[in-house]
Amino acid sequence: MGYKKLWLILASVFIGSFIVLLYFGGEIYQKKPPIPNQVVTESGDVIFTKKDIQDGQKVWQRIGGNEVGSIWGHGAYVAPDWTADWLHRSSVWILDTWAQEQYGDDYYSLSEEKQASLKALLKKEIRTNTYNPETGNIIISEIRSKSIAHMSGYYASVFGDDPALDEYREKIAIPANTVSNDEDMKKLNAFFWWATWSVETNRPGEDITYSNNWPGEPLIDNVPTSSNVIWSVISIVILIAGIGALVWYYAFQRKDDETIKAPKMDPLLSIKQTPSMKATIKYFWVVTALLVLQIILGVITAHYAVEGNGFYGIPLNEWFPYSVTRTWHQQIGIFWIATAWLATGLYIGPAITGHEPKYQRFGVNFLFIALLIVVLGSMTGEWAAVKGYITNPTGNFYFGHQGYEYVDLGRMWQILLTIGLFLWFFLMARAIWPALKKKGENRHLLILFLLASVAIPVFYVPGLMWGETAHLSMVTYWRWWVVHLWVEGFFEVFAVAVLAFIFTRMGLVGTKIATTSVLLSTSIFLFGGILGTFHHLYFAGTPVGVLAVGASFSALEVVPLALIGYEAFENYRHSFAKPWMKRYKWPIMFFVSVSFWNLLGAGVFGFLINPPISLYYIQGLNTTPLHAHTALFGVYGMLGIGLMLFCLRGLSGKRPWKTKLLRFSFWALNIGLLLMAFTSLLPVGILQAIASIEHGMWYARSADFLNQKIIHNLVYFRAVGDTIFALGVMGIAWFVISLKTGKAFVQNEEESSVNNNTTDTFL
Repeated sequence: MGYKKLWLILASVFIGSFIVLLYFGGEIYQKKPPIPNQVVTESGDVIFTKKDIQDGQKVWQRIGGNEVGSIWGHGAYVAPDWTADWLHRSSVWILDTWAQEQYGDDYYSLSEEKQASLKALLKKEIRTNTYNPETGNIIISEIRSKSIAHMSGYYASVFGDDPALDEYREKIAIPANTVSNDEDMKKLNAFFWWATWSVETNRPGEDITYSNNWPGEPLIDNVPTSSNVIWSVISIVILIAGIGALVWYYAFQRKDDETIKAPKMDPLLSIKQTPSMKATIKYFWVVTALLVLQIILGVITAHYAVEGNGFYGIPLNEWFPYSVTRTWHQQIGIFWIATAWLATGLYIGPAITGHEPKYQRFGVNFLFIALLIVVLGSMTGEWAAVKGYITNPTGNFYFGHQGYEYVDLGRMWQILLTIGLFLWFFLMARAIWPALKKKGENRHLLILFLLASVAIPVFYVPGLMWGETAHLSMVTYWRWWVVHLWVEGFFEVFAVAVLAFIFTRMGLVGTKIATTSVLLSTSIFLFGGILGTFHHLYFAGTPVGVLAVGASFSALEVVPLALIGYEAFENYRHSFAKPWMKRYKWPIMFFVSVSFWNLLGAGVFGFLINPPISLYYIQGLNTTPLHAHTALFGVYGMLGIGLMLFCLRGLSGKRPWKTKLLRFSFWALNIGLLLMAFTSLLPVGILQAIASIEHGMWYARSADFLNQKIIHNLVYFRAVGDTIFALGVMGIAWFVISLKTGKAFVQNEEESSVNNNTTDTFL
């Protein structure tokens, strides 16, 4: 297939997909759950106002938002999902009140017939939509008003300092006086009530709720819709068809593959190390430091699941509550991976052309300082907000904690990061520009490389699309543009192009097959990946069309790195007889591991939670961090480490490495991640899924369920995999330090011979 046709396919996929994505963004805006002007009782008493609800959302953001339990299934996993929790607790309270009034007993003590009659009344009471579009008010009955008062008092005790709930707060890792101001607590309750109203109330003229009947709650017959089931089946059919078509095409096009013979000498040694390339070394030091810090925070955050107020007796939550450590753990993960990739781009630019633009080194150093300011400033602001040192809502929005998972940093830090990303693209583009002007097959790869590069700052811009009082459905829509399209989308396209350059320059992959594979795999990935964004939005107050599109296209998120990774692996294996290739064994081994984790973490565990019927029951359970850990670290983290090692190999010149430590780290990271997944996250997720199906989402996320002995044992057993994994990280860190001190280099010919015989044998 010619390059022109491949470019037309890619352009069609890109333009068509974004037209659909933006169209449904408009649909979400039109059909999102309304925020009422007032919540009024039948007798005319005003319970909440629109301002109360919006101010409550600001309070929720300031205390950590998605990092303190979850809303609509999005967020942390130790505390409850507040919408599922409020729905169940208020429903039980109403049923008990009615049961006492009519039969003088609790609801669950009644006969099945009496329970059925009260349940039918509850369903009518709860699911009937009483929003008046003319006045903008929601009218509630007296019993609903009383249930709000009951729940408000309960949550005030949870988020306050009621001694009776000390044990419960420890179980859900929420410090006392998380919300100490009575007015703030009233507003937070208003937001919780509205978020719950959105998932329990039918859309006008329909028999499904604004959240497509999520969460599962038997008391009001919140069960999967027919659309949920139908589109789940369709997504599986599409997945099978897509895999079949890809395998058939790949087998067919391999007949025309180029036969590549590895060069006799290392072609990368001819690359001249420019001042700006050498200046990237400090980026990799920061990558290493952040990686170690992320692992430390991960250990602390995981331990909060069994000891919510400390770390082995140390009252750590007094200084660093769970919401802070989880925020930092996630954010630092994105920071170090992104930094590794950005530094690789800055290194690759001059390496491609041999051209060092004027002031390029200054630009690389300036960007480094700017990124440090964003990292440290955003972390400080998030901590200050959660600790209550930033009380002004606007100040918190700009400099504190936005409360939205993966984009928690304040708006000012987001703006600075966006500027920094555009500066990064400018620095790369000016270095590559001379090569772009030359005709040849490499030019196609360069163009795609630059397009993927500019997409990185461009698709971080959606993170600036919401304001302080933006509707939660719209924030969720734009937020997943950043998380899915930025982190899971165009960073991966960028990585594919970078790997193609590396492999072609090393002589492992021919330019023609690399260019064709990159263009084709990018089209395939984006065809499913762009609209696959909607699989995050099934239950976020979105219409059924979003569910249909998300289910269909997320099934087509075929991982493109598997193709180029397979080619690299094959050529590497067949060409291993060339002695110089031993220099790049461990960077390439990390690239090969990316293909494995693409299949398992992004593919198997990703599709586990993608079909609507699956996600209906397991959204917000431990199956989500199962996918997140194995995909984010397994794919993007391993790739980041591989790219870092490749650049460090180039910066080391001809000096050979001692690679025993890299061998250990490689296997420790992969084995540790496997153990973490299969001995803890997956079994806990399965047990939660069973609980969710049998009893409802509220129970699967409840403190009673998560504090069972079997769950605690599984969390503790995770320490085995975590420890092995952490040792692998420490090995990487020690190796990078040893490069700086010179200890990682082979010192003499005899040592070089021993090193090659003992550490560089293939697998």
